[in-house]
Order: sequence, then structure tokens, then C-alpha cells
Amino acid sequence: MVLKTDTKVLKLVRKSEPTEPERELDLPERDVELPDRNLLLEMYRTMYLSRRLDDKEIQLKGQNRIFFQISGAGHEAVLVAAGIVLKPGYDWFYPYYRDRALCLQLGMTPLEMLLSAVGAEADPNSHGRQMPSHWGHKELNIVSQSSPTGTQLLQAVGCAETSYRAYLVPELQKRISSFHDDEVTYVSLGDGTSSEGEFWEALNTACNLKLPVVFLLEDNGYAISVPVEVQTAGGDVSKLVENFPSLYLQRCDGTDPIQSLETMRRAVEYCRRRQGPAFVHAKVIRPYSHSLSDDEKLYRPDEERATDAERDPVKRFGALLIEEGVIDQNGLQRIKDEVDREVNEAADRALASEQPAKETATRYVFSPDVDPTAKEFDTEDAARLSGNAGTMVDLINRCLDTEMARDARIVVFGEDVADCSREQYLETVKGKGGVFKVTANLQRKYGSARVFNSPLAEANIVGRGIGMATRGLKPVVEIQFFDYIWPAMHQIRNELALLRWRSGNEWKAPMVVRVPVGGYLKGGAVYHSQSGVSIFTQIPGLRVVYPSNALDANGLLRTAIRCDDPVLFLEHKHLYRQAYNKSQYPGDDFMIPFGKAKKVREGSDLSIITYGALVQRSLVAAKQMEQEGVSVEIIDLRSLAPFDWNAIAETVKKTNRVIVAHEDSLSFGYGAEIAARITGELFEYLDAPVKRVCALDTFVGYAPQLEDAILPQVADVARAIAELKAY
Repeated sequence: MVLKTDTKVLKLVRKSEPTEPERELDLPERDVELPDRNLLLEMYRTMYLSRRLDDKEIQLKGQNRIFFQISGAGHEAVLVAAGIVLKPGYDWFYPYYRDRALCLQLGMTPLEMLLSAVGAEADPNSHGRQMPSHWGHKELNIVSQSSPTGTQLLQAVGCAETSYRAYLVPELQKRISSFHDDEVTYVSLGDGTSSEGEFWEALNTACNLKLPVVFLLEDNGYAISVPVEVQTAGGDVSKLVENFPSLYLQRCDGTDPIQSLETMRRAVEYCRRRQGPAFVHAKVIRPYSHSLSDDEKLYRPDEERATDAERDPVKRFGALLIEEGVIDQNGLQRIKDEVDREVNEAADRALASEQPAKETATRYVFSPDVDPTAKEFDTEDAARLSGNAGTMVDLINRCLDTEMARDARIVVFGEDVADCSREQYLETVKGKGGVFKVTANLQRKYGSARVFNSPLAEANIVGRGIGMATRGLKPVVEIQFFDYIWPAMHQIRNELALLRWRSGNEWKAPMVVRVPVGGYLKGGAVYHSQSGVSIFTQIPGLRVVYPSNALDANGLLRTAIRCDDPVLFLEHKHLYRQAYNKSQYPGDDFMIPFGKAKKVREGSDLSIITYGALVQRSLVAAKQMEQEGVSVEIIDLRSLAPFDWNAIAETVKKTNRVIVAHEDSLSFGYGAEIAARITGELFEYLDAPVKRVCALDTFVGYAPQLEDAILPQVADVARAIAELKAY
């Protein structure tokens, strides 16, 4: 039997393997062999089911029984096609919110979708923590997705890269989640998302490494109210990406399930053969408004909406099946009636399901299984120091070395972290190993599959790391300077820190983000001296540590690597090679638990609570003031999130006067939280107001005298000690 559609006709035969990436921007007219009858009916049923679930949610929203709705209407055909050629629980999926039909085809049930709509605890997508249509399903390998558009793209690349690196390091194949040598990672996006920078970063890395990623662009012509010609130069994204090397580029009518099936099959097979990524540009429609918070009649004329309605994939496909004799009208109606009953029954069950208990709100902010504040991470007292004293750089490097030897899952990457990307020169050059040499010789020892350079793109580094961590690798990535972390903020704040909580502990991404930070460099200026740690310490789900010396850096980094949460590991550049903070090596199992401060100086008159570069400056100031008869106790927090409240309370109760000193700015800086909590919980122990010594509320200047005036100096700490003692 041959099916002739009212648009184009295609022949469903497997193509010969192309020698170069195929670029079919205009598909020729051909005959198409009708797929198996049962498959056709399955496709129709899933498409109709997807549409009816949208309609049911719209009805429930109108009754105020659910709280949000965003539909996949008009996208059903290409999504069902994708679900047929991909393998649930085998391949990996990073869908976006329109992908209801894909998830149904992969095996998600109507009940599971409606549990999400009502915010039920039993919802496998997020356990009531995310809006509906934020898909996630552990058993099906659908990785939890979030609201920010485009953040899933780099994670999908990292997911596929995990398989690639496991191929290069066979030991990893049994240690990562669900490795298959022909697995494919699917990621979808709307036409609006193609304007995001992370879209281009994802394509760049996928093509550069020839990763098996299928990018499905579901182009319905609008990003809410913004039409594609405003979003995209020339109005056609696929024309802009056609020169990416190794990219198999296809276009199809995404409202035509038969054409979509052939197109998706070719794209997936190309990726399974490890020839590179594929990019499918599917033209679809959006017959409903962007969401129920939007009214498309405000910006789309009736004639445009009527034209889209003529391409409705559910109606057209049902009509074609009758026309070609696959099923008659009565048979089609029986399918519809069966689906309608299923949807109504699922809705009744979902509405009767239990909501999450209030006391679960803070559950899964961090790992429930591994507690980095626990005693098993405290080997500090048992440390056996040996060998020559090393700098902070030396002991961080040695920790990375020993941990990589211990755990093959650890991969180290970032800008310039490798010794030499062109391996043929490794024997003839000294090697880079990071701009501060912290990762020197790790590539030589562990190979380029585990230590490698990234593009100059911070979101790329963190996003890929999240995808790898989701699969079971342990990325230890480097952001070259704290000042340039901001392009990765979306990935850190909305993805890395939130993945576990938003999925109800179904997914996690334990990784370490190493970041050189701080000033006192002479010449670092505005963009190499920032210290805005408070921006990160207020993010639930993110651990933040900040060592002040070589020994602590070694122990805290080892804890960061071995714990089960994402960690921001801040390394002060000024402290990297100071002689006063050197240490002998403490052993390969030396760990310092998070949330354990260190008393670095005993005192009785007042206390200084500090961290980072202000520890040494506070010590110098305390010694100066000792000559004037003032006894100062100094607490090095070491860990900022969590911090050691017990140590703070103990020292405040002891001295009754306290200074909080840090390099962060005064207003809204990290010390504001410490000061507020001391005032709120320890007020009765205070004999004077809490005093803060911090940077000025400005940026770090290039001229030395400017930097000295802006950042807190020894003299500033000494002055604060004298003033507080005299209060």
C-alpha cells in the first residue's frame, strides 16, 4: 500500500550510509510505503491521547482544579515519530515542555502526567515541585527539565559526552548509568530557544566531539508572541547551522507523522553509527496559545490561525487513515472513546491523590545519603604530615591527583586546564595546566579522555558537567576566574543546585566547580578581583567552601569530591603561593567536614569571625593589638555554606564582642548574615554591637592605592579591634 499525503510523499526505506553529513533542506517528492497498520494506529492513538490530555488540563484549569497549563498541541506528529525510533530506558532524553506526545510514546502514562498537573506527591516528574509539563522520569531516562529555555541543551551534550568518554576509558562503562555503545541522546527545543547562546555552545561541542545527540527543533513560528523572523536572522535556523561539521541536517513537516517518522529514523540511525550529531528542523503549528497565561488572539490574526488549523496533525492523520482504508470512521471513533475514558479516569484518580506534606518542603535540598558535615568526613585529627611543605597550589594539585587515581569517574576540564591539547607536543612542551598551574601534569598522567580543555564558554563547562554528573561521572571543573562565572549562573542557580530538589531526589548532579577568587593581586583590577560569595551562599542546594591555607584546601577539596552534592570550591588567588600557609602532605584520606570552623588563635577580649585572605590579615592585626593588651580570638569559617554556627556561638559567649571580617562588600555581603544571626540569637551575650570589616561598596581598581583603599587591610582590622575594645 502506498500513502500519498496532501503535502509531500516519501518512501520509507533506509538510506545508504552517507559519506558526508546529509543536508536535505527541501525533501524531494517520492512515494511512501505505508508502515505497519498497528504502528499507524498506535501513532494516531498517542497523538490523540496527547491532545486530549491537553484539553483535559485546560478544562481543569478553567475549573480552578489545577494551577497552570502549557500544551504540546500541534507538535504531536514529530514527537510520536521520535518516540518510536528512540528507546526508553536505553537512550537519554532532554525534552522541553511541548514534548507531551514524546513522553507518552516512551511510556509515561496519562495518570503520571495528570499527577503532575495537580501537584501530587506521587508525580514521578517532580513530586509536586514543578509546573506541569516539566518532564522527568527516572525509569525512562527522561532527565528532569526546568523552565529556563535552552538550559537542557548543554546538559544533553554532557550526557552524550559521558558515553563518549566511557568509550575512551572502558573502565567507566560499568560505572556510569546505563551505558550502551550505540545509545543516543535526544534534546528538543522551540524556535525561540535557538536564540539562546547555549544553543550555539551545545551545537559547537556536539559537532566538535561528534557526539550522538539528536537535536529536534520544533518550530511553530512563535516564541510566545515573537515571530520567528524577529527571533532569527533570515527566519530559518537550519540555514544558519548548515555549515557545522559532521552535523546531519534534515527538515520535515512536523505535522506529518509519516514524513516525520522517516526523518527521525534517519537522524537517529546516523547518531547510532557514531557519525556525529543530527539536527532535525520540524515545522509544526501551535493551535493553542503559548500557555493559559497567554492569549494569542492579541497578536495573531484569524486568517493565520485558520491556516494553522488546516495543518492540525491529529485531524489530518485521522482523515488520512480513513482515506487509505487503514481504519473506518467507526473504528477511529472507538479509539477516541477509549482514550477519552482513559483520560477521564486518570483525571479522577489524579484529583483524588495526596498532595506533598508540608514537612517535606526542605527534603532533598541536599543529598539524603551522604552528609559531608558528618564524622566520617572528619579525619583532621588523624592527619600524619610528611614530606616537604607545599603551597596551596601544590596541595590542591596533589588532592586532584590522588583522587583521580582512586576514582576513574573523575574528569577535570575547563579553560586551559590541560597540559597541551595537541597531544603530539606533550613531550616537547612544559605544559599549561591552568593559568595558576593548579592542574599541571594531570593530563600527562591520566590522559586526555579525563583531563581536557573546554571552549571559552563558562555555561558550556558547567552545563556539560551537569549532564556528566547525572550519568555518574564526577566532574571537577574549573572556572578560570570568579569574575567570569556569570555566563554559567543560569546553569549553577537554576540547574546544578536545583536538580535534586526539583525532581524529588530522582536525579542529582554532584560535581565540584573550582574557582580562583579574590583580590590583593596588584593589577587584578575590576575583572580579576571580585569576591561576591554571598550571591552563591544564598542558593539552596549548593555547598560553598573557602580555604585559607594549603592544608585546609587539601582536606576540603577531598570532601568536596567525595560528597554527593554540588560544591563551589573557592580558591583565593593571593593565597595560592604564600609561604605562611604552606603545609606538609596530610595523607590520601585527609578530609575536613563542611561546616567545621577552625580556631586559629585563642583570645579572651573579642572575637574575629573570618575566612579566606582576611584570616592572615586578622592574625597580623591581632598580634599588633596584643602589644596594646588586647586578646583577640580568631575563627576561620573555612566552609561558608554550611557554616559552623556552634563555633560562632561558643566564641561570642566567651568574649562577648565580635568582628566579622571578609573581602566581600559591606552592604549585602556575607558577613551581614552572620552579624544578623548573632544579634538575633546571641544578643544577651553581647557587650557591644557586632562590627564588620569589609570591602567598600564598589569595584576593585587597577591602581595599587585604589585597591588598598577598597579592600580591607591589616590596619582596618586593627582599627576595628581598638574601637570595639573601647566601646
